[in-house]
Amino acid sequence: MGFLRIERRLNPSWKVVIGVSVLSIFLAVFVIGFIFLGYGISPVKAYIEIFIETVGNVYGLTLIIWQSIPLLLCGVGLLLAFKASFWNIGAEGQLLMGAVSATWVALFSGFPDYLMIPMIFIFGFAGGALWGLLSTVFKARFRINEVITTLMMNYIAMNIVLFLIHGPWKGEEMRGFAYTNSFPEAATLPVIGYTYIHWPTLAAGLVLAGIVYVIVTRTKLGFEVKVIGRSRQAARYAGISYFRTIFRVMIISGGAAGLAGAGEVAGVHQMLRHPDQISLGYGYTAIIVAWLARGNPLIVILTSFLFGIIYVAGDVVQLSFGLPFQIINVFTGLILFFLIAGESLVHNKISWKAKEGL
Repeated sequence: MGFLRIERRLNPSWKVVIGVSVLSIFLAVFVIGFIFLGYGISPVKAYIEIFIETVGNVYGLTLIIWQSIPLLLCGVGLLLAFKASFWNIGAEGQLLMGAVSATWVALFSGFPDYLMIPMIFIFGFAGGALWGLLSTVFKARFRINEVITTLMMNYIAMNIVLFLIHGPWKGEEMRGFAYTNSFPEAATLPVIGYTYIHWPTLAAGLVLAGIVYVIVTRTKLGFEVKVIGRSRQAARYAGISYFRTIFRVMIISGGAAGLAGAGEVAGVHQMLRHPDQISLGYGYTAIIVAWLARGNPLIVILTSFLFGIIYVAGDVVQLSFGLPFQIINVFTGLILFFLIAGESLVHNKISWKAKEGL
């Protein structure tokens, strides 16, 4: 006879982290198979169809890259905030406010044509950053938990968009539909060929991932973020200002989501429209994207691509099997559930120990 022995892992190796993450995703995929069975669909047939229509052809790959762009930007920003233990759940709202700011530039600013695209990105970044900083002010001034404020501000941002497209910004050329007018050509982002891949935003996401990696590993701000993330008390003893550091972090975190929103309206829709059309829940899914990257901004490039596959898979199951697109929320929720459950295996080693004397 024997007993289970649980030992704390102080510094889990990358092999353990990757192994547990892969196992968690595999278990989530296994459970998702039962959902297909519940609809009378063979899981094997479903997964084969998803593979063929996503990574199995060039068109599917272009759709994956397109869907991964906002996930990459939001994910990199959230990762930096999470490393500082500032739980920014507001990337969705920050994305929408970036879209609003970009729309103002495109339709109402009067900037000359050659400044349109740079200003769309600058104002998009600023719109997301300012929306994120509001939650930081609430925490600094009133000690309000950032999970509550960032989450609630998502709904405020959504209703601001709805107000604008039904009210003062409703386009005259849209014949009653709740959209703004179309962006002028100078305010639309170039795409690769006939795809939806607006490459300036993709390039911005890749560059930002590299910049945040350098910040985390090579700068004073990165050191302060790590110390605060591990212990605010230790940071205080070291003379590190918590709120000054969080302000800087949230400028980057909210601004990154704002860039994603600017890219969506200028590169895909070329107008401001319903919030659910601008973002398919990118800000919420990016939480899992950042979590799965395990603190490495460069890994976000891979995890955003993974969830780009899941988004495109949602289209596949909708068109090929008649399932509702909202089932993607179930898929991502299950993946997050198993990833969180797997954390106990990352930080604890479980072994079987035989009783002595037997």
